[in-house]
Order: sequence, then structure tokens, then C-alpha cells
Amino acid sequence: MKYKSVWEIAATVSCQAEEPLLELFTRLFQQPTSSYIDLETKLATVTAYFENRPHLSQIQLAEVAAGFKRIRQCGSHIGRLKLSVRKLPRQDWAESWKRHFHPIEIGSALLIKPSWSNRRPKKGQATIILDPGLSFGTGQHPTTAFCLRELVARRRPGIEQGFLDIGTGSGILAIAAARLGYGPVEAFDHDPEAIRVASANAKCNRLLNKIHFFQQDVTKLPRTGAKYSVICANLISNLLITARDQIFARLALDGTVVVAGILKTEFHVVQRAFEEAGMLLIASQTQKEWRSGSMRAANESKKKVSAKDKNRC
Repeated sequence: MKYKSVWEIAATVSCQAEEPLLELFTRLFQQPTSSYIDLETKLATVTAYFENRPHLSQIQLAEVAAGFKRIRQCGSHIGRLKLSVRKLPRQDWAESWKRHFHPIEIGSALLIKPSWSNRRPKKGQATIILDPGLSFGTGQHPTTAFCLRELVARRRPGIEQGFLDIGTGSGILAIAAARLGYGPVEAFDHDPEAIRVASANAKCNRLLNKIHFFQQDVTKLPRTGAKYSVICANLISNLLITARDQIFARLALDGTVVVAGILKTEFHVVQRAFEEAGMLLIASQTQKEWRSGSMRAANESKKKVSAKDKNRC
């Protein structure tokens, strides 16, 4: 790992409040987050990691306090509000992940595991090696997991399917697409560090020659160029709406757009904006505070939406 150290903001709460606090940290800090439960004390520690020392504004502190209050009102015993900030040496950072970062499976098609795991794939199961880091995306988050499941569901073996990963982060979706047989596969992010990390992860999986990574602002994505059978855009709602037309311009006629990274309270706004552009929701899932969905051009959706898709909405 390139960084000599990382910084963390942590809070220890009752295990009942672990998941809502994890969602709160993820939403407020927009940084890699984790949690683990001490089996002796039955307390959960929720942590957000930062590349540089974090300086919380009064507004952020107020939002954290308000989040704690909402969690209490939902009936969770959260304990006293106490945040700790500390610098974490590189070795401690790496070891801390091993306590709670475990392999995940996307059905029988895909196994994602860290390099220290000895888990063996099932017969016919593609494998991705991915260690957690400062670029978002390990498959643990509900929005990333939805995108991975859609990649599996939308693949058509024996048929060429281009894939575009918008906001690639760790590169997990592009790597999964290449491993599942999509091609060509392209991925971009506005953050040059994300491109570096994603390229390194692809190289680790011996897929760098099958993925084109590049730096790009989605709002300035050219509307002409290659078109893709599947586009994954794991972005915040405002950015999805702003870049809607750029995204659609790069979608193949019968292609699917997977949108994720959206708070469930904001999803209807994104859905309405996309429907105004002629898209139709064909699959959707809500998990915790997040809702994700897949869309096709309305005329194509009427022809191709299956009973399975309808049941998933």
C-alpha cells in the first residue's frame, strides 16, 4: 500500500445500533467505512477511514449528532455520543480490515475475496481478488452488491456486450465485468488516485489488458463514441441527474443502465428524471438506506422485460 498511514474516525456503540451508524458514517463522510463487534463486550466499533487528517466542520458535527438522535428515536440503544480521531499506522490499518472483511459471493457466478482468504471458488465460479483500500468499492456495500448482481443477471454468454463503469472507485465492477466475459470493458473516475488503485487491482487479477481505465468527469463525457450494452453508474443522485443525457448517449439501443449509490428517499427523483428521458425501471432493490435500479429504453423494455424482472421491482 502506498500510504504510510491513514486516519480514522470511530465510534463505539451497542451492537443493535451498528448498522444504522455504519450507514450514517458512509453517507456523511463519503469515505471507506467498516464495523466489527467485540464478542466479549458486545459493543460495535464503526469506523471511517481518511487519507489525510479529517477536520470536521460544525455542520458535520451537527449532522452526526442529529443522526445519533434519529437512531435513538428508532429504538436503538446507542449510548453516549463520542467520536475518536487517531492516526493509524500502515500495518494496523491492514490488520484491522482482516477482522471483518470476508469473502462474498454473487450467486454461483462470482466470488470476491481478499488476498489473505483461503476460500476456494465453487465449480464454475469466477474469482476476484480485492483487498480493501481507500478507493470506494469492495462489494460489501449494498449499492455495489446490486451492481454486481445485475452484471451477472444481464450477461449473455456468447454475445459481445460492452460495459462502461462510471465512477469506478476500486475498479471492482469493471474487473467483475471482464471476469464474467463482457467486452470491451471501459471504466473511468474523476479522481486520478482511483484510476491508479483500480488499475493496480486489475493488474493483480491479470485483467489489466482487458480493461481501459481513464480519468473523466461524467458531466463532460462526450456524447459520441462507443455504445455499451450495460452501463453502471454508482453515483450520488444529483450527479446522476446532471449527467443523465451523457449516460444515455452512450447506451446501446437495447442496453441497460444500472443506477446505484442513491438514498431511498431520493430514488423517486432520479427515477422520474430518467423516465422523462424515455427510460423505464425494470428492476429495483431497497436495502437499508439505499435503493438501486436498472433501466432500459421504454420501447425496448416493453419487448424484453421478463417476469423475473417484474418480480424484482
